[in-house]
Amino acid sequence: MGKLFDIRLVFEYAPIILSKFHMTLLIVLISVAAGTLLGLIIAALRIHKVPIFQQAAIIYVSFMRGTPIIIQLFIVYYGLPLFLNLLDININRWDALYFVLVTYSLNNAAFMSEIIRSAIVSVPAGQTEAAYSIGLNRWQTLMRIVLPQAVFIAFPSFGTRLINALESTSLAFTLGIIDMMGQVEAIGSRTYHVLEGYTVVAAVFVVISLLMEKGFSLAEKRFILGRR
Repeated sequence: MGKLFDIRLVFEYAPIILSKFHMTLLIVLISVAAGTLLGLIIAALRIHKVPIFQQAAIIYVSFMRGTPIIIQLFIVYYGLPLFLNLLDININRWDALYFVLVTYSLNNAAFMSEIIRSAIVSVPAGQTEAAYSIGLNRWQTLMRIVLPQAVFIAFPSFGTRLINALESTSLAFTLGIIDMMGQVEAIGSRTYHVLEGYTVVAAVFVVISLLMEKGFSLAEKRFILGRR
């Protein structure tokens, strides 16, 4: 059993693997931020039922939510350069990280759009009508009445999505990205010990996920107290 799993290697590999945590964090932060912005646009297209764009948004969201992200990674990695070549745009020399960021941003956009759309739709229509009746225009109603409530409704789902986004970055190494999982694969190819590395990564994801859950739980309680 010692040859298959050496506990000493867990502690030896931990600093090496953790040295790439910043890459994992970079992917999460950029993709979630970009995905949220794009998700807002997609949600607006669906809420306001913009012709053609609404149907396109529905198809897009269904595809991104219904297919594994590893498939999306390879579609973007191999398909995006071919598509842009038709427009005389050459991205063949792009670093693989850019393709990863594009893929995860598009993936997060689909999930975020549903979170945002559901939250906005959940705000009672009577409150919007009441806002109009006291003289607020559409923009004022959105910013003062609808969005504050929508943010509160969407907050728990946003926290869950952020945790899922963190965990999904474990597939970025398939495009050659040296994040934590990529570092495990690199160590394994040299030493033939991968289980110890996976143990380290699993522990990191568990700890970070628990901390994020606790943080969002405390923030949600603050939100509730603030509303009272």
